[in-house]
Amino acid sequence: MTTATAAEAAHVVAALLFVLSLAGLSQHRTSRSGVVWGIAGMVIALAATVGLASRSITVTGLVLIAVATALGAGIGLWRARVVEMTGMPELIAIMHSLVGLAAALVGWNGYLDVEAELSGSLLGIHHAEVVIGVFIGAVTFTGSVVAYLKLSARIKSRPLTLPGKHALNLGALVAFAVLTVAFVARPHMGLLIAVTAVALALGTHLVASIGGGDMPVVVSMLNSYSGWAAAASGFLLANNLLIVTGALVGSSGAYLSYIMCRAMNRSFISVIAGGFGAPAVANDDSDHGEHREISAEETAELLRDASSVIITPGYGMAVAQAQYPVAELTRKLRERGVEVRFGVHPVAGRLPGHMNVLLAEADVPYDIVLEMDEINDDFAATSVVLVIGANDTVNPAATEDPAGPIAGMPVLHVWEAADVVVFKRSMAAGYAGVQNPLFFRENTQMLFGDAKQRVEDILRNLDSTDAPVPAMAATAR
Repeated sequence: MTTATAAEAAHVVAALLFVLSLAGLSQHRTSRSGVVWGIAGMVIALAATVGLASRSITVTGLVLIAVATALGAGIGLWRARVVEMTGMPELIAIMHSLVGLAAALVGWNGYLDVEAELSGSLLGIHHAEVVIGVFIGAVTFTGSVVAYLKLSARIKSRPLTLPGKHALNLGALVAFAVLTVAFVARPHMGLLIAVTAVALALGTHLVASIGGGDMPVVVSMLNSYSGWAAAASGFLLANNLLIVTGALVGSSGAYLSYIMCRAMNRSFISVIAGGFGAPAVANDDSDHGEHREISAEETAELLRDASSVIITPGYGMAVAQAQYPVAELTRKLRERGVEVRFGVHPVAGRLPGHMNVLLAEADVPYDIVLEMDEINDDFAATSVVLVIGANDTVNPAATEDPAGPIAGMPVLHVWEAADVVVFKRSMAAGYAGVQNPLFFRENTQMLFGDAKQRVEDILRNLDSTDAPVPAMAATAR
């Protein structure tokens, strides 16, 4: 077996492992094995690629590859160890930017170093691959950087609304098409520089024009872009594994974005077009009435008398790192005979599956963590709902205000329960900038403060009522 044949066989094995990885990551119970399959596939792919390259590069080149691999692995392991779950969305966004940057650089390298090896019709195809690869990579790069800045609160999450913003996006696409034709007909560095500049500007403007409420969709959309960028690099490098892997990531990311858009009642095309057709978010000055407050002790009493409880988590739970006391509260309530379940909105948090990962991290049983469609009909028969850090995903205005910014967005119908307790730091609007009428309902009470501390306070009050009564006190009674 030759080195080339062995490398191709290894690429096939790696591609199959990546498919198994995606299949494993689709469910909680198999997610760990999915990660393991993905790691194994990447190790095999790297080893095969380096082994194949070793036939035609110098010792110095191999040393540089080893140093770059070790450096990248070290940075990746370090970031994975220190990142909080609240910082995971922006970490993923900035990683997508690196994929886009790599694809753009591969495109430039294809123009600078490969031109002499091709001729005739193949050269024209190569020119098209170069332009498309650079364009997709550059859009992914700047779009991911802007997403990172928004998710990490380094810039405002509100959408950028330049005059004629949709005409600007369309003009950029037209310019890309014209420049591509010109470059294929007569390649010139100036044309490739122009394509790169247009793509960088378009990526920046596309994501800057998308509001904070749609950022979970943006993260999955950029994941899709990074996949297509990798596939474009695969064509340039004649690497079948990159093509297959990029197509897997690109198509799965696009489908996930589509599912999330449906969950938010957003048009998939409108989101990827930079918020085209999305309703503007305006300040809500309506008088919703007065809210009512509740203490941790009163909440514990409410839970003691409950027969069923549904917990709906949101990004606030991630910020407070409240998943562990929430898991303990779940365990104690179930020991008392209370039915406890979780209702998770598809876009809860700022990352697809954000809440599911947090709850799994705290060892909450998978079978009591239900999706919105599975649990929405059960709220009316529920004693108490605990809304922990959620806001936009439990906003009744989505169903009751047809002219509102989130009109039509599917939400968790928590207000149908007998009692609702909302854990929140303040009465501020959610990430989408929309006020929530739920907070002012007659059956809703607000429990202000850090979610982790409030849940721990509730646990202490539950423990105090479960403590055995001293014998002398019992005799006195």
